[in-house]
Amino acid sequence: QLQLVESGGGLVQPGGSLRLSCAASGFTLDYYAIGWFRQAPGKEREKVSCISTSGGTTNYADSVKGRFTISRDNAKNTVYLQVNSLKLEDTAVYYCAAVRAYLSDYCPRSYEYDYWGQGTQVTVSS
Repeated sequence: QLQLVESGGGLVQPGGSLRLSCAASGFTLDYYAIGWFRQAPGKEREKVSCISTSGGTTNYADSVKGRFTISRDNAKNTVYLQVNSLKLEDTAVYYCAAVRAYLSDYCPRSYEYDYWGQGTQVTVSS
């Protein structure tokens, strides 16, 4: 059974940092592109970042550029999202998602993802 499990969320003050993890079980992430999404209460889900299977292609939403960094460790079957300089508006449930990718440097569009985790809450509050 393919599963993605997010962890690392929590309560943090503005300006703080967290490292979110997305661990896969039941399959190897080597052949999957991974995206991170978030959804705040009353708002639509937003794509935050993605990383290709090779790790050579990454992209970020304008709202997080320069503050968030996505990376992958295929040996640990895990993808990370380092979130720095957190702002109040970063408060949301963060989800990771995966899709089998046949191009090593392709970062999928939001609608292409097949597998989703259950999310981890990030709350930024003073």
